[in-house]
Amino acid sequence: MASTSDEATVSQAIPPIQVQYCAVCSFPLEYCEFGSSITRCKEWLQKENPALYDRYYSEEAMQAKLGTLSLEAQSKLEKDTAKKEAKAEAKADAALKKKMASQITIKRIERNKRKYVTSIHGLEAFGTLGPASVKNHEELIEFICVHDAAGVDLKKASKLFAQKFATGASVTKNPQGQEEIVVQGDVSGEIVEMIEQQTGVLKGVPADNIVEVEEKKKKSAD
Repeated sequence: MASTSDEATVSQAIPPIQVQYCAVCSFPLEYCEFGSSITRCKEWLQKENPALYDRYYSEEAMQAKLGTLSLEAQSKLEKDTAKKEAKAEAKADAALKKKMASQITIKRIERNKRKYVTSIHGLEAFGTLGPASVKNHEELIEFICVHDAAGVDLKKASKLFAQKFATGASVTKNPQGQEEIVVQGDVSGEIVEMIEQQTGVLKGVPADNIVEVEEKKKKSAD
């Protein structure tokens, strides 16, 4: 049976701190200022939780935070923040343009005795660009800016194809020294369908950027 002192200790236990995270930068709310999207973070918080917004960004809160800084230091802080955001925006916009200009080449290659392999190149330029809520250019820029989303993991995609078609699939380098996935068998049409259906790690890969190519085996000279 627990003693009275033990019961008192339990009753006085300090509950765990509930940390609230920003949906824009994923930092705890009090650390948004150290990211590169403070303006969007503030806009989101003001819309989602006005009380917390006032706690961190009201005029009184900002005065308390900046009160110990000189006017020169405050000005420098504001300029640095704006510069960081502009740089992140430019980087995100450039990354988006590069992704949208990239192509996924799906090549049907004829081997000996009517056997085929299928090569897929260019998936690494794409991938899951954001959650399902990302619906337009502005939101996409925001996601890339904050998360710097990477392209498709070729090893995972290779494993997906191997399981889907019950055949061999591996990541190799083509004659140009670029990585591509080679799948045993004529499965180019099925892979196009998987991309169109946004299957697994292929989510975020735009079907409009697919280029299908057929490479036939050269006939030997008589």
